[in-house]
Amino acid sequence: MSRLLLILPFLTALSFAADVAIKPGVRSPISFKVSPQVSDNAQIKMRMHAAETPPPYDVSMEKFDIIVPKKYKKGDPHGLFIWVSPSPAPSISPEWEAVLAEKKLIFVGAHNSGNNREVFARMRMAVDANDNMRELYDIDDKRVYVSGFSGGGRVASMLGVTYADMFTGTIAFMGTNFYTDIVTLDKSEVFEARYIPHEEIAALAKDQCRYVLVTGEKDFNLKNTSAVFENGFKKEGFKAVELMNVPGQGHQPPKAEWLKKAIEFLDAGKTVKK
Repeated sequence: MSRLLLILPFLTALSFAADVAIKPGVRSPISFKVSPQVSDNAQIKMRMHAAETPPPYDVSMEKFDIIVPKKYKKGDPHGLFIWVSPSPAPSISPEWEAVLAEKKLIFVGAHNSGNNREVFARMRMAVDANDNMRELYDIDDKRVYVSGFSGGGRVASMLGVTYADMFTGTIAFMGTNFYTDIVTLDKSEVFEARYIPHEEIAALAKDQCRYVLVTGEKDFNLKNTSAVFENGFKKEGFKAVELMNVPGQGHQPPKAEWLKKAIEFLDAGKTVKK
């Protein structure tokens, strides 16, 4: 199925971001006016097989941060790196910011999208950021990535499958969910399925999208992440999925070199101009 065929019917509801001064290379605030149809209640419920109705949500009341690489210019498409934070602010380290600039990725992350926010709003903010950013910048459709850490990684892992027609790659740091019950490798524990994706979109995810699951030797989610990799993504037939177990790493964002490795896995087979 064509990715474009799934996205095109929903592009008419987009609006431009609020007027702000965006300085290349500097973290800048931004807001958006209207959500696209692809993030409305009907879409979320269909893509997640959710029985409950998502609570009220208005993107114009939300705030985002973006970082546009200094070398960005119109006519030179960049990738998009959408970040789901586990905390109220969408923070990443300066070293990570440097990797994103090197890899020609525009960063965008929502405020008030941490673990204390209900999951539907967190997902909708990521989807809204994607569609609105496409109106403002030349975005390489093949390099639209969603990522997050801990609880944010779990949200990113669900977005990467349920919105596989939108996100071509996913990096889940120290936290990931899956849509089947997952038995740990030592058979000591079972992690229940957290969502049910639409069959056609899940098929697209398996065939065309790329996924990196990052954990660490001392990460308390190591057992969960390793099991999701083997008994989830690999067992269900996803073609491009990688597990990165960082030596000595606990439950913290790893050094920038691991972000770079993960991006390079997502970029495999894609042409990225220097």
